[in-house]
Amino acid sequence: MQKIKKAIFPVAGFGTRFLPATKAQPKEMLPVVDKPVIQYLVESAVAAGIEEIIFVTGRGKRAIEDHFDYSYELSKTLVEKNKLDLIKKVQAIESLAKFSYVRQPIPLGDGHAVLCAAHLIEPGEAVLVMFGDTLYDAEISPVTQVMETYEKYGDTVIGLSEVDKKDVSQFGVMGGIDLGDGVYEVKQFVEKPAMEDAPSNLVQVGINIITPDIIEILSRMDKGKSGEIRLADAYDEMLQQNKPIYGKKIEGEWLDTGNKLNFIKATIKFGLKNKEIGADLNQFLKDLLPKL
Repeated sequence: MQKIKKAIFPVAGFGTRFLPATKAQPKEMLPVVDKPVIQYLVESAVAAGIEEIIFVTGRGKRAIEDHFDYSYELSKTLVEKNKLDLIKKVQAIESLAKFSYVRQPIPLGDGHAVLCAAHLIEPGEAVLVMFGDTLYDAEISPVTQVMETYEKYGDTVIGLSEVDKKDVSQFGVMGGIDLGDGVYEVKQFVEKPAMEDAPSNLVQVGINIITPDIIEILSRMDKGKSGEIRLADAYDEMLQQNKPIYGKKIEGEWLDTGNKLNFIKATIKFGLKNKEIGADLNQFLKDLLPKL
């Protein structure tokens, strides 16, 4: 089994839940303390052994390309001002991985975004697909956890997290057999079910290892149940063909930065861990609490 070295990041969405902040900048570039969300995710992928990142972008996403690119003007300014510590931080971003960019001209679904990058994936090659809301507070990279499950079974793996039963209608929900150690053999995958119809409270978090079978299904899919080309529909077809899919419940706290409240929670949690501001933020919160 080949090691997974490539990751696809579909980042072409508009980020409408964060308007007007996302009117002129990608939601993936919104900062959590001093780093944009997308940088945390790339670092998590690189920590798991990913060497090449393929961003599937759309209109208005140029800031992502600029962030991971070399900036001569910025480096020159930092050198002139003798800010050597900042130079190291900037250079570390540029050398994280090999970056490629493709465009998704029309938003036709997450499966369509994967297809836009499929020409950069070798025949027979499995690939990580990671979405922009999957920030985790975890000791072990969530990508590493999903990768280890793939290396054990050699089949498609869906990263999972438990949510409150009342929230399952917002996500794709997995039903399956518990194999132990947080691993499940997926038997059912339901996209945004009503609470009473959900097979469990385990939902996909947007960290997936997909095998060539999934890309092949997507490539011949005209449109799925929603009218778009979706990974969820490809999973359904795989299950109908009795082809195995596994789920991995990720250890750690999922900070779904796709909504405002969780974004603020993530900022506070990561801020408290930040060496520069952690102590002061902790004191601020203690002073604030009696006033609430």
